[in-house]
Amino acid sequence: MSYRHSGDSLPGMSTKYRFRDTYRIQLREKDHPPPHVHLTGGGLDVMLSLETIEVMVGKAPPLIIKEALEWVRAHQAQLLEDWKRCYP
Repeated sequence: MSYRHSGDSLPGMSTKYRFRDTYRIQLREKDHPPPHVHLTGGGLDVMLSLETIEVMVGKAPPLIIKEALEWVRAHQAQLLEDWKRCYP
């Protein structure tokens, strides 16, 4: 499973990583608790919990969800730190 850091982001969003050239894991500014990231791309917008490492809202192909959750699990500590920086 390969991921690459992506510096591209829109105002109010921070793209943490892109994978499969289509999907992004994003931390959005001015979002709401609980701590989560968004899996976007290919028409998707799925909320992934940073605390429980599971899908909160939305649907995507199982393999895409699996890859995204594996990446979130591997980077959970940093993502939670980033969340706390955005939402002190």
